[in-house]
This record gives sequence, structure tokens and C-alpha cells, in this order.
Amino acid sequence: MAWTVYILQSKKDGGYYIGCSKDVRKRLEQHNSGYNKSTKFRTPFVLLCTEIYNTQAEAYSREKQIKKYKGGNAFKKIVEECVGGGVVNRTWL
Repeated sequence: MAWTVYILQSKKDGGYYIGCSKDVRKRLEQHNSGYNKSTKFRTPFVLLCTEIYNTQAEAYSREKQIKKYKGGNAFKKIVEECVGGGVVNRTWL
């Protein structure tokens, strides 16, 4: 089963959360149910985009890279591509 790097956006405060999971839909449910301490006061979240990877190592590496970008122009570009679509080698939900 593939690994997914995902970006969520809080409907409450507009902030973003970047994570990694084998089951992104279940993970989104966990975030929205208050299961995760770091997001429980920022619910509800919507799924902005996903990137699919074959291995856990690839996914965690990309998650870490995106988190480094957070707040900068590179992160803004990723989010714009998510919303705008049409990006090669990425799967947007």
C-alpha cells in the first residue's frame, strides 16, 4: 500500500497541517475528531492535496521538506498548485 503526504487546512483559523499516512481518509477523520493533540483545537480541517509515494521513507522525506517550506514562497506555490490543479506527478483530492 502506498504512503500519502497530505496538506490540510483548518476551516477555523486558515492554518495548514502537513502529515503522512497510509490511510489519509482515516487520518483526516482522526484530525477532525480531536484525536491529534496538535490539531484538536483547530478543527474542522479540509484536505487540500495529497502526494503519493511508494515507500514510507520517501513520504517522510517529502513531508519534512514541505514542513521546511511552510510559511515561505515555496509552500505558497505548493498550495496554489493544489488548489489550481494540473500538476504532473501529484494526486490532488
